[in-house]
Amino acid sequence: MIVTLKLFILSLFLVANVSRAQTPAPSFEGEVVYANTYKSKNPKLKEKELASMMGTVHNYFVKGADYKTITNGIFAQWQLYVSKENRIYNKMISSDTVFYNNAAEHDDQVLDSKITKNATTVLGYACDELILTFRSGVHKYYYNAKFHLDAKLFVNHQYGNFYNYVSRINAVPLKMIVEDGDVTMESVATKIEAKKLPANFFSLPANTKTAPSLY
Repeated sequence: MIVTLKLFILSLFLVANVSRAQTPAPSFEGEVVYANTYKSKNPKLKEKELASMMGTVHNYFVKGADYKTITNGIFAQWQLYVSKENRIYNKMISSDTVFYNNAAEHDDQVLDSKITKNATTVLGYACDELILTFRSGVHKYYYNAKFHLDAKLFVNHQYGNFYNYVSRINAVPLKMIVEDGDVTMESVATKIEAKKLPANFFSLPANTKTAPSLY
């Protein structure tokens, strides 16, 4: 369970490509829909069970320095990053309490990084590939500069190696492959839509009970 929760948290930290223009492009605001598949090296972690638990689809919403992910899994309902608090909130289906992590915490290390130009195409967009090798595993991100994110907005977001890669490449990825321990999760965008989102969409529901996460 600890392994799958860690993979869920890591899989929802979305980023990619640095803009070279002198005038910075505005950060993408809108929604990305991802289809998720799983591969397991551990016979105790069945792929069908992982898909059911963690979700075959997740909807990612971003506005400025805040983001929210909603999944169709039976393990977690949603994840919310509130930049002004620098906290990551996770709502599990099994609990009314919303558990949070301090996004300033960091316990991993980048061992190697590599960028390959024009590595693949997703939704008709040519994507470069970033490969980051950490102590915990290998993460691959495929991105197009059209969907720009501003890394400076996330400078305090160290948890899950988020700033490690957003500071290298600024954009919403259109595909991700996260190899973490015995599980590999692949997320591929099936839809991306720029649209205005209300600020209160990225607020905790009223009277939400919160507590520090154990993981």
